[in-house]
Amino acid sequence: MNDADPLLHDTAEDLYEFAPCGYLSTWPDGRIAKVNATLLKWLEYERGELLGRCFADLLTVGGRIHYETHFAPLLLTRGSIESAALDLIDSHGERLPVFVTANTRMGPDGVPALIRITALDARERRSYERELIEERRRAEFERERVQVLATTLQRSLLPPSLTPPNGVDADAYYHFASNYDVGGDFYDLFPLSDNRWGFFLGDVCGKGPEAAAITSSTRYTLRAAAVYDRDPATVLRDLNSLLLQEFGQEAAKFCTVVFGIMTLGGGGLDVELASGGHPPAMLLRKVGTAEYLDTPGGQLVGILPDARFVSTRIRLMPGDTVVLYSDGLTEARTGIGRERYDDDGALLEFAKAHAPSSAHRIVGVLRDLMESFGAGLEDDAAIMAFGLPASDHSV
Repeated sequence: MNDADPLLHDTAEDLYEFAPCGYLSTWPDGRIAKVNATLLKWLEYERGELLGRCFADLLTVGGRIHYETHFAPLLLTRGSIESAALDLIDSHGERLPVFVTANTRMGPDGVPALIRITALDARERRSYERELIEERRRAEFERERVQVLATTLQRSLLPPSLTPPNGVDADAYYHFASNYDVGGDFYDLFPLSDNRWGFFLGDVCGKGPEAAAITSSTRYTLRAAAVYDRDPATVLRDLNSLLLQEFGQEAAKFCTVVFGIMTLGGGGLDVELASGGHPPAMLLRKVGTAEYLDTPGGQLVGILPDARFVSTRIRLMPGDTVVLYSDGLTEARTGIGRERYDDDGALLEFAKAHAPSSAHRIVGVLRDLMESFGAGLEDDAAIMAFGLPASDHSV
């Protein structure tokens, strides 16, 4: 096809009448002066039915109000509007969504003489937008459902409350790194007999359903094994054997944990604890000191068949407090260069600055510390503390 082809020689009137968009012109008072065949076809009107009719009559009630209060004044003052979304009403009362562009033709006297309007069919775009809105609504619903499931599952893996001996203070806090995934941190403090209580805090490698399964097995194994074994190191060996039997020697199926047993009597609290590859607990003394409770050689739980665990014993007196925590706290990214918080021993210095302290107070200040990290606290983090209240109530 070349320039000589007669099909290329449309008249101006043909281009106007059969353009792929709707055209109409109105007088300044809004009465329709001219309309093309395309728009007549869309609206299923005869030309004579629209000429002389007010353009606003073709709009929905809301569109008419918006046109008369916003679009028309803009056309008469500024001279144009760009891509306004309107709904036209066809001869059957059905809506035709369009995007309208319009400008004003001025007369020789500088007064508006004619308003020219172009309408683009927006049905497919509106349908697409509705689909997007519906898809977003479904996605938001699904996200809310996942959040509820994850939160419910996470809370089912934590005790609703700690159960310390009478006369012992205890408190805990859990920072959730995500509302949509289940973390692997866990803790508990529970009675074993009339004078013995068990406690633990740990961290399963990974997140999500697999981590939740390991966390559940770990919690119940520790509670059950503690009933029969008085030695914390033996309890960790039992847990190690179960994890290897249930999940196999896979690198992603292990945990770190501190497990201990406390016995109340003689004006103090005897504590024996063992660690399986977990950050060491801290001991805050009434005299204002703070130190780590080292259990050297404690290996990860659930990797080696003959993993080594050792325990240590301490006696708490009134005013002394033990603090357990997970590495979400110590490995928080802080400062220039994204250093980890505890790379240079900051946590112990923080504990010394707040010793002596009650369980409730030290958990509270550690919680404030973690919140100060903001986005630098990238992982779940758990804290648990217990101790004997100071006899002089000074902390």
